[in-house]
Amino acid sequence: MSMEPEVLKLIEKFRKKIADHEEIRKEVEPIEKTFCVDLGEEVYSFRLSHAEVVDYKPERLENADVTITTTPENFKALVDGELRVMRAYVTKKVKIKGKIDDLMHLKKFL
Repeated sequence: MSMEPEVLKLIEKFRKKIADHEEIRKEVEPIEKTFCVDLGEEVYSFRLSHAEVVDYKPERLENADVTITTTPENFKALVDGELRVMRAYVTKKVKIKGKIDDLMHLKKFL
């Protein structure tokens, strides 16, 4: 089963949160990062620019600022709120390649 609908749902949730909460938008607006979500057989990438998700592609983005590696099951649990970001990171259910501050940015997506 493809996780792409979950990725798109997460992006839409982020867009709604940014539209509904100006303080979050202002906090996220200066962030310019590229993200790659590696789920094994599925890989998705996008860019965060001016508080918008742009350049979404269902493919690997080489040299992404942040690469998130996990299983489809753990990704689904994160999206559904059954697994917390910090817990997933500490228990190595999710691996992050990038700065630890970037992990904090991910919480804004959930």
